[in-house]
Amino acid sequence: MRKFFAKLRKSEKGATAIEYGLIAALIAVAVISAMTTLGEELGTTFTNIQTELATANGGTGGGDTGGGDTGGSE
Repeated sequence: MRKFFAKLRKSEKGATAIEYGLIAALIAVAVISAMTTLGEELGTTFTNIQTELATANGGTGGGDTGGGDTGGSE
């Protein structure tokens, strides 16, 4: 039994696994924060594009102004 605890105390496998787990968690937090920031910037960019297109077309934006199939008979 004493040999078992001596070997267990010298083993670093558990510490290495914990270190890798902490590194993975840190990377996950960095990726999530980067994606959140990128998503907000993309939302702002697409809103600006929508506004510019609506202004260029002389409208206020929103709604379907295209032709397309209305579903009626011909």
